[in-house]
Amino acid sequence: MQSNTFDENINSKNKTVVVGISGGVDSSVVALLLKNQGYNVVGLHMKNANGESEEDDIKMIESLAEKIGINFVVKEYDDEMQKVKDYFENEYFSGRTPNPCVMCNKWVKFKPFIDYADEIGADFFATGHYANIERLGDKIYLKRAEDLLKDQSYFLNQLSQNQLNKAMFPLGKLTKEQVKKIAQENNLIMANRKESYDVCFLGNQKLGDYIYKIDKQKSGDIVDDVTGKVVGKHQGLSKFTIGQRKGLGIGGGHGQTGDCWFVVRKDVKNNKLYVAQGDDDKLYSDALISNNFNWIPEIPSQKEFECTAKFRYRQQDQKVKVKINDDGSVYIEFAEKQRAITTGQYVVLYKEDENSKYDNCLGGGSIDKVIKNGKIIEI
Repeated sequence: MQSNTFDENINSKNKTVVVGISGGVDSSVVALLLKNQGYNVVGLHMKNANGESEEDDIKMIESLAEKIGINFVVKEYDDEMQKVKDYFENEYFSGRTPNPCVMCNKWVKFKPFIDYADEIGADFFATGHYANIERLGDKIYLKRAEDLLKDQSYFLNQLSQNQLNKAMFPLGKLTKEQVKKIAQENNLIMANRKESYDVCFLGNQKLGDYIYKIDKQKSGDIVDDVTGKVVGKHQGLSKFTIGQRKGLGIGGGHGQTGDCWFVVRKDVKNNKLYVAQGDDDKLYSDALISNNFNWIPEIPSQKEFECTAKFRYRQQDQKVKVKINDDGSVYIEFAEKQRAITTGQYVVLYKEDENSKYDNCLGGGSIDKVIKNGKIIEI
């Protein structure tokens, strides 16, 4: 089994680490690796009240803890999770598209979990995220993972220096296949468990069902962005996102081209959904503005520079020019026009590190304004 899985500058002797254990294969392997490295490991599971599936998770984790010989506790963080829920709902109802995983990491996994680690005198808090950390002097750098297909630094873009100082990512130098192999070789009960991509607070609900349940918005007009004509009715703007083509409910008798309709923008103030047909040029923009950017490890000394960016998790890196404004907001210009840039999502910046094989994550911020032909587009 591979042993060099995290910062080799850390001596495990007499060190305690709290491991956030979800019930999946990744966090389970983290607990095993750290235990075998000589750490005193305490597993911490956040109870989400997800019914039978939650109870199954707890039973599996109890079995894991007994097998590898670690302590295990279950805690409820209802207030912290409610904060994520409130953010999620407020963003949707304001016409933006939220990213709850980013805020869950900031407010839940790396806040009360680290508080618990401090409470029991633990030295570190470890998770199953695929990312790396580099400690240079008094600065801590967040870096990409070995497995670029699984790299999760995008979702960690809001972490602070204090949070990163306490963090460990033991899977950062491993691939997903290596992690699965470790689980199988050690007969971990989670070894062949199917990976979950659900939003944690949804439980067994589908996202669409959850939105329908909480959506208190009124129906409104669907408007052709070219002609200004009303072509249908929507049942709440929060159910739609920029670029969406399916589920618009617009009959074939509307429009001139016969092509599929797609969402161009949302007018929250007037409760109107704007759509278009044919060529999707209207979805492409030149730049964006992020008002509250979290820089890792610090604000760059250069106020203008080039790097790469992601506007969605699964997206390939895109070349951009960055300008840090006097008010702290960040103007990001695209080398090539980008499709369906969506307010509420996160832009995350990356820079190649010539002294390391792992690129630096410079930080990230919510997309607050989208620029097309020099004009701010209200979406």
